[in-house]
Amino acid sequence: MGNKALIVGASGVVGRALAQQLLDTGWSVHGLSRGRNAGVAGCTPIVADLASAGSVAAATAGIDVTHVFFTAWARQANEQENIRVNGAMVRNVLDSLGRARTLQHAALVTGLKHYLGPFEAYASGAVPDTPFRESQGRQPVDNFYYEQEDRLFEAAARDGFAWSVHRPHTIIGFAPGNAMNMGQTLAVYATLCRHSGEPFVFPGSAAQWNGLTDMTDARLLARHLEWASTTEAGRNQDFNVVNGDVFRWKTMWRELADYFGVEAAPFDGTVRPLEGRMQHAARAWREIAAQHALKEADVERLASWWHTDADLGRPMEVVTDMTKSRKAGFLDYQGTPDAFFDLFERLKAERLIPA
Repeated sequence: MGNKALIVGASGVVGRALAQQLLDTGWSVHGLSRGRNAGVAGCTPIVADLASAGSVAAATAGIDVTHVFFTAWARQANEQENIRVNGAMVRNVLDSLGRARTLQHAALVTGLKHYLGPFEAYASGAVPDTPFRESQGRQPVDNFYYEQEDRLFEAAARDGFAWSVHRPHTIIGFAPGNAMNMGQTLAVYATLCRHSGEPFVFPGSAAQWNGLTDMTDARLLARHLEWASTTEAGRNQDFNVVNGDVFRWKTMWRELADYFGVEAAPFDGTVRPLEGRMQHAARAWREIAAQHALKEADVERLASWWHTDADLGRPMEVVTDMTKSRKAGFLDYQGTPDAFFDLFERLKAERLIPA
């Protein structure tokens, strides 16, 4: 039996990259989503309400997959609802697939909020020292990542498949319509600045501007997911996964500004969130889309102001340790500036930002 994957969230920033990676290496791939965004060519689409056990069971009936990858979550009003809804999504899929007894491995993508805490209690407790390491474990706060892990561990013990958990930092990748996409958001923001003649103002904190940080290219994460799900070294393990380089935003911001031909405003220590400054972005983007014959005139389909504000507004340094993956045999590397520029070129080629 060849490798047959089900990707939960196949139209998202991680799911799209993973679908392409697996298809390129000979997998059969099904993509489970709510059907709102187009997926990757060659990936068989399945539409279901992930929060409904009946909907998931009906949609996955007869699918004898060997691997399942969870790359999606549904944002709720508070963390208790995040726990209820996102834990149910994992449970519903694994309960359905476990009945077929063909599942060999289930991989769950979470993130560094495993160490930082959820958005509503972001870094409010005793955040572990950087660089974050897997051995630091969980924080004493409610966190839907922990609920998802527990449902994964429970099903794996019951049905006899292996698991892996993957914790990327902020992800850079191509996925129109995705709700958490800093790379596309910054591309849209820089394009708006060029259109208006306004400077490219850093929206985040002094800690992020001056401190070291890292990021995760969706393509590298896709290779990490495939590696962990097909090697003994990845069996029943949790892994951080980042590009492998570190940078400071005060340098990266100038590089991004230079790429788009806009002025990088000097940072004066004041946090200026994008969400509060983008009241006129929808109208301006429609003008830009009409002027340059872009495919997407709805700026909300490309930019996620709130998520970029949350990442760039962190009050502490965030750096991730990759030693566990390296020692286990995953040695891939991706330069973060190139990850940004590759994405920007793709956005131009797809006529989502002006060339």
